[in-house]
Amino acid sequence: MRRWVGALRAAATVASGPCLESGGFRTRFDFGSRDAASWFPGHMAKGESPQPHIPLSGRNPVLQEVLGIRPHLLVLNKMDLADPRQQSRVLEQLRQQGCSYVVFTDCKRDSNVKKIVPLVAKLVSSSPRYHRAESTEYSIMVIGVPNVGKSSLINSLRRLHLKKGKATAVGGEPGVTKAVLTRIQVCETPLVYLVDTPGVLPPKLADVETGMKLALCGAIHDHLVGEDIMADYLLYVLNQQQQFGYMELYGLPEASDNIRHVLKYVAVALGKTQKVKVLTGTGNVNMTTLDYSAAAYEFLRAFRAGRLGRLTLD
Repeated sequence: MRRWVGALRAAATVASGPCLESGGFRTRFDFGSRDAASWFPGHMAKGESPQPHIPLSGRNPVLQEVLGIRPHLLVLNKMDLADPRQQSRVLEQLRQQGCSYVVFTDCKRDSNVKKIVPLVAKLVSSSPRYHRAESTEYSIMVIGVPNVGKSSLINSLRRLHLKKGKATAVGGEPGVTKAVLTRIQVCETPLVYLVDTPGVLPPKLADVETGMKLALCGAIHDHLVGEDIMADYLLYVLNQQQQFGYMELYGLPEASDNIRHVLKYVAVALGKTQKVKVLTGTGNVNMTTLDYSAAAYEFLRAFRAGRLGRLTLD
């Protein structure tokens, strides 16, 4: 997706080592000695839970094993933030991984959400293991990494099929859903219940770059990774994909691969400053300087809101 994430599995290529220059932009990103394991909250780093904008990097490898022959549907939410030109490539890669049923959605506008219930009903009814003539209802668990829009999906389905309001809280930070909830009805005909679950990351990331993509999409708390390195990696990806919307947004005269230079323009454009004390020979002097940390945070927020263009990280 810029960030497509649903019930996902890690599968990314490492781009580490020395940074190379090509046409003025880096062709590799240097992650240094960072360890992605340190970015996980304890319960996620240690857990092997089967409940699990990145259609590939965010998929949980444990999920496929747990699902087995159970009918399942991969929902890639937040399609409004992803590069639509990448959809066919993403679908082909997912099919090669054995994922046959995929729906791209945008729960803010209920786009494509109406396809979910009929497709789920078809999958269940055509499965000999789960088809029961006496059963007239469907109970479905919604699983995925943090902050992919699972709760938004449930609320969107209720709006479409029941004309009801929110049944579960949503938010822009990972960890809004804290526990498995009771069944929530989302459709009357057929009778469909969904169960929202807390987002769970893979028990082990394939590499640091996979973790960085998850962090950019809000699946890992920013402070665990560091807004500075996240903003730098984001700039690297934007330049690699020729997405230069940040120039107009923040008034840069030309594209740049220097994150400090870009954040200077971000801070000036948004008025992000801070007061610092400088010790001089005559005493302390209060000075106002640009707040690069606040600028990095705003740069990430702009990406997540789609203001830097529609981007697929994988």
